[in-house]
Amino acid sequence: MIKGLLRFIIAIIFILSGFVKVVDLVGFSFKMEEYFAPNVFNMPFFEKFALPLSIFVVVLELLLGFMLLIKLKLKFTLSALIALCIFFGFLTFYSAYYNVVTDCGCFGDAIKFTPWQSFVKDIVLLLGLIIVFFLYRKDFKKKDAYSYSPKKESGNKFKYILLGVFSVAMILVGAHGIVHEPAIDFRDYKIGTDLKAEKAKINKNPSEYKTFYSLKNSKTGAVLKVNQDDYIKKTEYWAEGSPWKIEEGKNESVLVKEGYKSEIAKFKIEDPTGQEMTAEIINAPKAIIVFSYHPQNVSPELIKELEARVKTQGATVVYGVSTLPNTFKTIKNLMMDATAIKTIARSNPFVLILENGKIVDKQPAKDYLK
Repeated sequence: MIKGLLRFIIAIIFILSGFVKVVDLVGFSFKMEEYFAPNVFNMPFFEKFALPLSIFVVVLELLLGFMLLIKLKLKFTLSALIALCIFFGFLTFYSAYYNVVTDCGCFGDAIKFTPWQSFVKDIVLLLGLIIVFFLYRKDFKKKDAYSYSPKKESGNKFKYILLGVFSVAMILVGAHGIVHEPAIDFRDYKIGTDLKAEKAKINKNPSEYKTFYSLKNSKTGAVLKVNQDDYIKKTEYWAEGSPWKIEEGKNESVLVKEGYKSEIAKFKIEDPTGQEMTAEIINAPKAIIVFSYHPQNVSPELIKELEARVKTQGATVVYGVSTLPNTFKTIKNLMMDATAIKTIARSNPFVLILENGKIVDKQPAKDYLK
């Protein structure tokens, strides 16, 4: 039947969406932090609760999706999913309209959506859920549809057992990703990735951007957006005595040609003076790099243990990379953007091992020291 097929498709979408996030709950919590940032909802107090909130949202999505799949407490499940879709629809619309969070993280790192694509996806799901609710309305029990009684639910015992087994499995998957690293790595930095080859592809087919200047006429008050080429060509914009002035802080960099897309483009490591060291690292026969995106949260004892260990592994290159210039004491300090470090691995700190630019291993520090 059509209603059964539609219910099945929507349930699978919610389960898949929840699964790719439960695999990498720490990564999803980073996305939640973006929503709490000052330039979005300006709720920095909630940033420290990003991981618990991420767990709650993902568990809700998974359990409701599975309950829809097995037709358990259907009226409650559909009502809750409709409410969840409205909530996510608000978030994705806000992100798209104000262009503040460029990837909602709806399907983690497995499938990337633009904000507007995410919003359309939420609207389609919402409409689908409303249709399913309407099609199943005759199946809902007239009384106490939201209450629980052992007698009423005795026929659903097997479904509750399935839900329990599913819940335990998802808890184990999520816990593994929090304590260690995601069991399934959907990121561009998975083991086996050749950073050197990826860099070559990016350099061969780079994305092209143009700067658009915001110009204001000091006489008329008119405002124009002019790209960098037209600005240079037309002397009326910059000649001496011109009424057109560039408005500070309002220039935009706009993508005009999309090249080879890869997160590896952000793999840029510098020393504290600003000299780039990326080429040396990806060309080394063996490089061991200790990364930390929050070095202030790492104990000096752990750093000391890591430094002692990595120096004995016979690597050609051994560096410590963090957001501060003096994190490491006995190995050379290099620097990298915190967001880029988080993209490589979720642990703080973690160890990345490269051989001729190819990722052969990456482990949380505590696992590496075992």
